[in-house]
Amino acid sequence: MPGASEQIAQLEEVSLIARVRSGEKDCFLDLIHPYERSIYLLAYSVVRNKEDAEDAAQETVFKAFQHLEQLRSETTFKSWLLQIAMNEARLRLRRDRRHLYESLDDGAQETDDSEIMPRQFADWREIPSEALEQKEVRQKLQEALDELPPHYRQVFLLRDVEHMSEKESAEVLGITTAAVKTRLHRARLQLREHLTPVFKKRWTDRLPFLKGEKPW
Repeated sequence: MPGASEQIAQLEEVSLIARVRSGEKDCFLDLIHPYERSIYLLAYSVVRNKEDAEDAAQETVFKAFQHLEQLRSETTFKSWLLQIAMNEARLRLRRDRRHLYESLDDGAQETDDSEIMPRQFADWREIPSEALEQKEVRQKLQEALDELPPHYRQVFLLRDVEHMSEKESAEVLGITTAAVKTRLHRARLQLREHLTPVFKKRWTDRLPFLKGEKPW
């Protein structure tokens, strides 16, 4: 269940959508603003270069503005918007880098990933540290993300960075929720393997989940 602040934000978003649809076009800037970074990051995770990611992000915003009437009531604006971003990035990749475009087939085996890596460990915003250490941690995490296969990196961004649900992530990526679970499980395993040497003798030694206690 969403918290009170999230519910208020959702109501405000619904109101903005209604105002844009009724002709207050300037409200679209307020509607799109919270998701600009998310659009770019998702596009970049596909095309892997700044210029194409920016182009895909701009096209996403343009198409969302043009086709806002097509947003269904049962779909959140964020998941609809990121689905457009994913499609735009994939189209750009197919056109410009056909030899790099990969099949999205992936095992749909469900896995229990609850014990793999808590979000607090996955999300650099949750790392309590001095500025220098935080900068290093962010750099190492970015390097780890860069090494992930694209289809794992995209799931990780949606689930552990954007905190989207399995259902919303599946809609954005055009896969099943079981495949989302599998890819997230594998992404977390690979990230943990890459980051363990970095955190081995650092602040993680003090975290309760490393002593067998679950923090959730």
